[in-house]
Amino acid sequence: MSDTVSFGYEEVTPAEKTERVGAVFSAVAKKYDVMNDAMSAGMHRLWKDKFVRRLKPQPGEQILDMAGGTGDIAFRMAAMGATITVSDINQDMLDVGIERAIDKGLDDLVWSRQNAEVLSFPDRFFDGYTIAFGIRNVTRIDAALTEAYRVLKHGGRFYCLEFSTTEWPGFKEAYDYYSHNLVPRIGEAIAGDGDSYRYLIESIRRFPPMPEFEAMIRTAGFVNTRVEPILGGLVAIHSGWKI
Repeated sequence: MSDTVSFGYEEVTPAEKTERVGAVFSAVAKKYDVMNDAMSAGMHRLWKDKFVRRLKPQPGEQILDMAGGTGDIAFRMAAMGATITVSDINQDMLDVGIERAIDKGLDDLVWSRQNAEVLSFPDRFFDGYTIAFGIRNVTRIDAALTEAYRVLKHGGRFYCLEFSTTEWPGFKEAYDYYSHNLVPRIGEAIAGDGDSYRYLIESIRRFPPMPEFEAMIRTAGFVNTRVEPILGGLVAIHSGWKI
């Protein structure tokens, strides 16, 4: 096992990455949703809608939304009748989500501070596990996938929405320019924090390509894995089943 992990383009110790990622999300928590709209021109809403449709939450199901932070995915799933546990390692993100839930009159969500690599939930507890735009910030991705497998029931499903690398010629180069040069400026203008958004863009570049990440999901034990690229792979929905 390597003694270092990536923090954007830097190599740091696992403990340092966990601490620094925590600082990033504490810094951006209050402007996180506004920035998502600004950076994606609102398209993140469509991606999340599609993601939840693929999961097909059912009334009575128990679903863990890991790295659920401000509640965007959880609110969508709760509207379909499932019982949702929203978990995040960052309490500042959870606090924003709780405030949003109160404003929406949603009082039946469970909020739980959790480290994706070491969950406190029992084995075979959840029918579904979701993680949206969060797994690339986990220090040990393989450990998080192992934990996802452990807490799912037999027949449970794993769904991950994450940025990847678009394979469309021309669009790839344009997006690279936009993300590296303009996103930090947008972050500075809206959230007063260009450095945090510079890291978030770098973390996308360091995330495994779609086939490699799918292989990691299979290694964790999942079967019938699938990748659904969006915008040529700019974003991708990865899924797998615990049989």
